[in-house]
Amino acid sequence: MAVSVSVESVFADIKAGLVVFLVALPLCLGVALASKADPFAGLIAGVVGGIVVAVLSGSQTSVSGPAAGLTAIVAAQLLILKEYPIFLLAVVLAGLIQIVLGLARAGFLAAFVPSSVINGLLAAIGVILVLKQIPHLVGDDQDPSGDMAFEQPDERSTFGELFQLVDEAKLGPAIIGLGSITLLILWNRWKFLKNSPVPAPLVIVLFGVGANLFFRSLGGDWIIGPNQLVDVPIAANAAEFFGFLKFPDFGQLTNSKVYVAAFTIAAVASLETLLNLEAVDKLDPRQRLSPPSRELLAQGVGNVVSGMIGGLPITSVIVRSSVNINAGNRTKFSAIFHGILILGSVALLPTWLNLIPESCLAAILFMTGLKLASVKLMKQMWKAGKYQFVPFIVTLLAIVFTDLLIGVLIGLAIALANVLRSNARRPIRKVVEKHIGGEVIRIELANQVSFLNRAALEQVLQGVPAGGHVLLDARETDYIDPDILGLILNFKDQIAPTRGIEVSLLGFHEYKQLPDRTQFVDYSTRELQDALTPLQILQLLREGHERTRTNRRLTRDYNRQLIATAEGQHPLAVVLACIDSRTSTELLFDLGVGDIFSVRIAGNVISRKVLGSIEYSCAVAGAKLIIVLGHTRCGAVTAAVARSCAAESIDHSAGGEHIPFIVDEIRPAIDADTCKNWHTATPEDKIATVDAVAKRNVTNVVDKILNDSQTLRRLVYEGKIAVMGAMYDVSTGDIEYLTAQGVNIAETAVVDQAKVTVANPQP
Repeated sequence: MAVSVSVESVFADIKAGLVVFLVALPLCLGVALASKADPFAGLIAGVVGGIVVAVLSGSQTSVSGPAAGLTAIVAAQLLILKEYPIFLLAVVLAGLIQIVLGLARAGFLAAFVPSSVINGLLAAIGVILVLKQIPHLVGDDQDPSGDMAFEQPDERSTFGELFQLVDEAKLGPAIIGLGSITLLILWNRWKFLKNSPVPAPLVIVLFGVGANLFFRSLGGDWIIGPNQLVDVPIAANAAEFFGFLKFPDFGQLTNSKVYVAAFTIAAVASLETLLNLEAVDKLDPRQRLSPPSRELLAQGVGNVVSGMIGGLPITSVIVRSSVNINAGNRTKFSAIFHGILILGSVALLPTWLNLIPESCLAAILFMTGLKLASVKLMKQMWKAGKYQFVPFIVTLLAIVFTDLLIGVLIGLAIALANVLRSNARRPIRKVVEKHIGGEVIRIELANQVSFLNRAALEQVLQGVPAGGHVLLDARETDYIDPDILGLILNFKDQIAPTRGIEVSLLGFHEYKQLPDRTQFVDYSTRELQDALTPLQILQLLREGHERTRTNRRLTRDYNRQLIATAEGQHPLAVVLACIDSRTSTELLFDLGVGDIFSVRIAGNVISRKVLGSIEYSCAVAGAKLIIVLGHTRCGAVTAAVARSCAAESIDHSAGGEHIPFIVDEIRPAIDADTCKNWHTATPEDKIATVDAVAKRNVTNVVDKILNDSQTLRRLVYEGKIAVMGAMYDVSTGDIEYLTAQGVNIAETAVVDQAKVTVANPQP
């Protein structure tokens, strides 16, 4: 990812690097002490993580160094391997393993960690920072600064430490710590100070050093003891400084314990790095994405270098990284600069560094913790629902009460349990479709169907009633586990035939043993046309319209319908609708090829040619229902009303010389009261008037069909067809059924629900 470099960004990175340095210094020492290692080993790891790893990393925000999450691992392996040079060999080998993982692009594993767990990790680190820094704020420094575990090396727990504060608090450090927090709060609230080029943490450190020197002059309880100050190893000369370095014992390459330690360190360090990288990318205000495999490679090189010169294992560290982001870093130069500062200050200024009280540094970490464990994040996760909040809060609590690795694994287990539960309950979509030929249970498979979905799919298939019909729809599926394919094949070939179940398949074209086939009837046939009554056909159309309104249109095989209807057609109904682009009858009623005749003319008016088309539909082709479908806001009706209510004569050929023929057919629906207030009516009133005329026009057309066609009137009298009027609302999508003629009085239950008036004309 290309990063623009400017004087402004360099200056911002220098400020951020300085802040990270001030925080990282005591953490490097604290992690080393918590790991039962030499303090200088922590500083070496901080330098290597800041310089070597940052140079190779693709992340612009991540800062690496010795990690609190590895303290228990390091302490345990030091105890097992007994000698530090042997442990260093394990660190070098762990780095080589990470390099291999990076080259193998194993970083993709980070994408499988749920965001709820990542957010839980962030919040947990924030809570731990707050809880762990409170003792340091008031001078109780028995637990190393870098320790994050609930059970501490001083044989107290995190909460046990808090209960001892009254007895352990020291006057000098407490004043510096509380004063530092006050300064940080004021600094963030005062715009002048917040925009100052001087970083607040630097002012806090200078305040702490000054207060330390002043308290020394006061003496007594004011004095800040050595264990409450930064404690950097001091070398008398260059030879002694380089004497702090330790080197791996390559003579132990045949020691099996070394390889166990190496794989343990590599696994834990890699997992922690990937988790931290995901978390840091979430915090980045610029939302940059870090390449995880490249990060593993960089961490591997860093661990090889750190192990070669006596340093602790390295990972990406969320505390340093979040401080880096909060300090306004722009590029990874801030991480590099912080590493340079650690190296330079430890080599040249150790005496001055040892004047810094840990309580002022604890204040910086305390405020960082509050930002990570923000109330806003808690509310956001709560609002996201239980499937997000439960893994989040479990991860948070587990990390606080155990350690980072165990807590994340527990959070992942909860998230996985949710996934399994979700797959067991809702891995597929089951819809009961009412096709013309009967009900079909459509089972829509997910995009990825794994063995986790087996139990749920098996349960749904077992629920298909004997003699029923099931459609397995895999059109949106990219992958089907072989175990699932076996289940489907067994159901299709063994179970379904035994229970009289018809199985249709759709979208399985990649699997030769499951060719697509449609067993159910999804188009009108002669048998269906003969068997259905007009009222039943009306009900089918109403159900189709409801599917359209609720976006649950039926699954149809267009090519199959095309082939099946090529030799003949047997439509169930004929719909006389307007040409309006919003009133496509096949879409409105969710119909397929060959299901209805569709006659469309402006204003859905009747004429001899239209009447001839309808007569053919019913008398010759066998359609049993005629629906005259008008609609609201009809342009043809609006034109008819406007022309009829015009105060002066107008050019009837305006817009087309044949339009008056349509208008004249609609005029009988315009009564005397329509034009009274037309010219002074509001736009809303005019729309209401037009809709009322359109409704009367539908009723008139229904009457005209029966009055002008002896053929259709006879079919109605014989009970072979029915004629209905209906109005479609283009605003709401609703259909109001107006009149029905030819419906058997004994069968009007369904029609009554649609507010339909019934009449049986004489032949």
